[in-house]
Amino acid sequence: MAEHQVASAHRANYSGLLRDSGFQCGDSFGGALCGWGKAMGFSRRSFLKHTGIGSLAALGRGSLAAATRAAIDNTEPMKITRVDAITFRKDLHIGGGSGGREDGAEFWWVRLHTDKGIVGTGETYPFPQAEIGALKEHAGLILGRDPRDIDGIWSALHFEGAMRTTGGADMRMLSAVNMAQLDILGQASGLPLYRLLGGKTRPRVRVYNTTTDYWAINDMKMGPDTMKIVRFLLDRGITGMKIYPFEAPDHYLSNKTMEEGLRWIREIRDGVGNEMDICVDCWGRFDFTSAARIAKALEPYNIMYLEDAMLSGNAKAYARLAAETSVPICISETLASRYAYREFLELKACDVIMYDVTWCGGPSEAKRISDMAETYMIPTSPHTCGGPLLYICSAHLATALPDLLIMESNYWKYAHQYPYFVNNVPVPKEGHVTPPELPGIGAEIKPELFHNGDATVETVAKI
Repeated sequence: MAEHQVASAHRANYSGLLRDSGFQCGDSFGGALCGWGKAMGFSRRSFLKHTGIGSLAALGRGSLAAATRAAIDNTEPMKITRVDAITFRKDLHIGGGSGGREDGAEFWWVRLHTDKGIVGTGETYPFPQAEIGALKEHAGLILGRDPRDIDGIWSALHFEGAMRTTGGADMRMLSAVNMAQLDILGQASGLPLYRLLGGKTRPRVRVYNTTTDYWAINDMKMGPDTMKIVRFLLDRGITGMKIYPFEAPDHYLSNKTMEEGLRWIREIRDGVGNEMDICVDCWGRFDFTSAARIAKALEPYNIMYLEDAMLSGNAKAYARLAAETSVPICISETLASRYAYREFLELKACDVIMYDVTWCGGPSEAKRISDMAETYMIPTSPHTCGGPLLYICSAHLATALPDLLIMESNYWKYAHQYPYFVNNVPVPKEGHVTPPELPGIGAEIKPELFHNGDATVETVAKI
């Protein structure tokens, strides 16, 4: 091959590599790398070796799934022309044996309208006024943009939030916008969300049931009704449950309270053996000393994982806990974005990761977090106890995850709350769910919500 042909082949090689990794020779960073590679005469192999670009985490840049990029490339340009916030009346009570009075809608929706007539819907919770306030503040970064600019809008919104402390209402708003963008892209391409995220890795998604006194099953309570709840779930093919057996107002767990919590777990094991997998959630209530005692006490019971034994602000404390127990440690939805999860993975501070797609940065960021966790051989267990779009969106995502462990569900929500808002709620069959095959998120939102006074639509910005 002639010298000029070799040089041309090398240019094509690393130009293609940059594109595969989410960069372009025409953008600022990609242009610098491309020009440097050409000047040095690197081949694709040597370019990888010298730059380390094979690891996107090393560069701190995201990369859309190939299926998402293909959908973007095969749809027409669009423009976001209006941004709406949809809230629900505060006096809404759904009933259905939830066990509490907080049985309305803790979530709200963002809607992005386009000049092509396609409307995408996203969701977040639980503080609508704060999150809608963030949407109003940052609507200028959304309005007029092409909704197919998934990473572009994400980066712009994330930067504005991260420069003023990461997380909170800004990140939850960003998550809802990202969901709405992917809903638009799915509708434009005619593909369900799981296809945009890489396609199926499994035909169905195993779920566990989160069991609380305020999202109860027919008003049953853990303690007096423990085995009724267990048998109710097993009769429906659900072989995993999350429980909250330990409480302590001052972050320290007394021996008496410890024993009361362990009684639930012993009752389940004595009643059905290992037929029911058990996840224990502490809701961040404890200090390290109590967390270590809880983990040690749980070791004989072969639980699936211990979640939120402490607040998530100290990855080194979690690394110490994980090193001192055989109980799998789950770091939860209290973290947001791949940047927060990175330290926990690097320090071996968790055995399972959990996130909420309406809090962590949206479906595209959730997929990146799981892809990063998979490189450490760490499985994912998505959190879904919010609204119906979170639940449906998570079923799509879980379908596409190679490292899925199990997904959260809640009987009261999918049997009573979600059907109030959406017609096609995935109901577990033999302990598993499947996402809708409709384009985008595929949620069939009930139109009567917008005519009977349940929903209020506020236009935040428009062209």
